Amino acid sequence: MSWDVIGTGAVASVGGSAPEIFAALCSGTRGLAELRAFPPGRYRARAAYEIDDRETPGRDEPGRATRWLKAAIAQALGEAGLDGAPGGLPVLIGTTLREQRTAELWWTGEAPLRPEDLHFGTALAGRPGVGLSHTFANACAASLCALALGTDLIDLGEAETVVVAGTDSIAESVFGTLDRVQNAVPTALLPFDRSRRGMLPGEGAAAVVLSRTGLHPERARARLLGVGTNCDARHPTAPTPESITAAIHDAHRRAGVGPADIDLVMLHGTGTPLNDVSEARALTEVFGAPDARPLMTAVKAVTGHTLGGSGLLSLVMAMLALERGTVPPIAGLEDPIEEVAGLGLVAGEPRRAALATAQIDAFGFGGINAVAVLGAGAAA
Repeated sequence: MSWDVIGTGAVASVGGSAPEIFAALCSGTRGLAELRAFPPGRYRARAAYEIDDRETPGRDEPGRATRWLKAAIAQALGEAGLDGAPGGLPVLIGTTLREQRTAELWWTGEAPLRPEDLHFGTALAGRPGVGLSHTFANACAASLCALALGTDLIDLGEAETVVVAGTDSIAESVFGTLDRVQNAVPTALLPFDRSRRGMLPGEGAAAVVLSRTGLHPERARARLLGVGTNCDARHPTAPTPESITAAIHDAHRRAGVGPADIDLVMLHGTGTPLNDVSEARALTEVFGAPDARPLMTAVKAVTGHTLGGSGLLSLVMAMLALERGTVPPIAGLEDPIEEVAGLGLVAGEPRRAALATAQIDAFGFGGINAVAVLGAGAAA
């Protein structure tokens, strides 16, 4: 079983479209800047990967996660030629925080709040091509979990085409929590580098239009081969290599591929001490001998950790990598940690390669893991 990707959209701190974000990845241009959403003097960390779209500098605005969600979905539907689909398509949205920042602004008296505005469906209702929406809060694996549910809807005959999306903005409560629980103070997000000090959040949204295979063959840009998910609930924050390994094997089984078939891995790569080591150990276990290991890269050094939408953003970037035969480097990776020795991490300059199949990793707090496998083009 497989499903065609017929439309994509993305917004992040480094670009307002998927091609712009991919170009930033290839050039190593980062969206890192001093905090804009709230006064940086309150916290040890002073920077984040924010989208600079506020009308008044230094004054935050409500509804920004919804704004980017609408933009990414509009891009994806437009590319798919379905922005006027009669009756609208089901929309499955993965998120970590929904509009938590909007609630914070209401609490501090800086913005009004209607309870219905906290539900993305309110903003999406009546938009061209959009039908009933469903929101899933599966931590940082949310958008790939939503992707798995989208394949289920198609397989069960509930829909022939679905929209899957993810979005998050930076909330002060979450930024403050991270600032307190991380021992070191990160000044940038540096996945798999010895100098990494932890995670910094980013902002953005991503969307794909997924259809039953062969329904729109002229529009198929990639083929989703399978999505594996699990939740071990073993620890509130610490990832478990065994569970990550199990999710990868499940994704490969569903996709009908083996480790030797994977040409590219889009790493979760949060730059935290535990995630990077756990992910590296799982990948070493799965891919075995060094000469059989795929190329690997990660986007968060450029975009920051975009939370619930991060998995889907990596998937859209993977699709562009497959189309262009180009793997962007991991920005800032100069001194890799010992655990990635022998893995094919791309650093420095983009790598040209023949790419047919990509694996996309997304792991969240609470042991929520999701892994997707993507094939190049409709014939993959």
